[in-house]
Amino acid sequence: MRTGILFVVVAAALAVGIDSGRAADDAGVTKAVAVLSSTKGHDVSGTVTFTKVEGGVKIVADVAGLTPGKHGFHIHEFGDCSAPDAMSAGGHFNPHHMPHGAPDTSVRHAGDFGNLEADESGKAHYERVDSVISLEGADSIIGHAVIVHEKLDDLKTQPTGNAGARVACGVIGVAKP
Repeated sequence: MRTGILFVVVAAALAVGIDSGRAADDAGVTKAVAVLSSTKGHDVSGTVTFTKVEGGVKIVADVAGLTPGKHGFHIHEFGDCSAPDAMSAGGHFNPHHMPHGAPDTSVRHAGDFGNLEADESGKAHYERVDSVISLEGADSIIGHAVIVHEKLDDLKTQPTGNAGARVACGVIGVAKP
C-alpha cells in the first residue's frame, strides 16, 4: 500500500511540475533577434531586435557599413540567407496579400519597415513600435529574414519599393528575454 501511495504522490508532483512548465511556455515569445551578415560584395553588419511591448513589437536596428543615405529595410518571407545575393529569402513577408507601402500606413506588407538612414560614417539606427507584426501565431516573424537593401525604398513601387540589391540578411530567431 505504501508503494501505491508513494506512486500517487510522485505522479501528482510530476503533473504539477509539468503544468508549471506549460504555464511558463504559454507566456510566449517576448523577444527575437536577427544578426545581419553581408551579401557578396558588401561589408554590412548589424543586429535587429524585436521586443513585445504594449501596442505591438518594438523594432531596434543598428547597422554599420552602409553607404550614406536611405536603405530599404524589410522582413522577407523565408529565413534563408544562404544565396550570395540573399535572393533565397524570397519576397517581402506579406501574409495578408496587401500592396507594398510605408510602415505607418494600414495598407502594407507586414514586412514593410520603410528605410534605415545611414550617416556619413555608414551607421544607421532605426527604432519604432510596429502594430502589424507579431512574435507569435500565424503572422509571426520568427524564422523569416530581415533584409537591408542598397537603395532607398520609395514606399510605392510594387512589390518591392524599388530598393535595389540586398546588402545584408539575417534570420529572425527567438532571443532570451
